[in-house]
Amino acid sequence: MTENKNDRNITTNRKARHEFQILKVYEAGISLLGSEVKSLRQLNIQLTDAYAIVENNEVWLINAFIGLFKEANYNNHDPNRKRRLLLHKIEIRKIRKEIEEKGNTLVPLRLYFLNGKVKVEIGVGKGKKLFDKRDDIEKRDLQRSAERKIKM
Repeated sequence: MTENKNDRNITTNRKARHEFQILKVYEAGISLLGSEVKSLRQLNIQLTDAYAIVENNEVWLINAFIGLFKEANYNNHDPNRKRRLLLHKIEIRKIRKEIEEKGNTLVPLRLYFLNGKVKVEIGVGKGKKLFDKRDDIEKRDLQRSAERKIKM
C-alpha cells in the first residue's frame, strides 16, 4: 500500500511478515471506543499475537492489545476485547473465500491514522515453513552485503 502524506503510522506487526507469506492486503476501518483512540494516540498498542476472523458476516480483530488510557477512570475499556473491522460485504465475502483455503489466515499488518480515522491493514497470509524463513533471512543478508560492497 502506498504511503499517503495524511496517514500517520501507529504500529506495524513486523512478526506477521516474518511468519506469513502475505497473499493479499485489505484496508479496513475499526470500531473503537473513545479511550481506545486516545490510547492509540499515545502509541499504547501491541499487534504481535493478533489475528482476525470472519464470524456472522463480520470481521473481528482478536488479541490486539490496546493499553488502558490513564485519564479515563471508570470509563476505561477492556484492553484485549474483540474489535469489529469495518469492510464492505463484497470484501468480507472475498476474505471468507480466501481464508477457507487450507493454511490461509487473516493477520493485521499495521495500524495507522488516515485523515483522523484509525485504519487497519490486514493481510491474507499463508504460514511459512522454517526453511522459507531461512531463505528470507539468507536473501536479506545477501542484499545487505551487496549494498555494503556498492557503498565501498
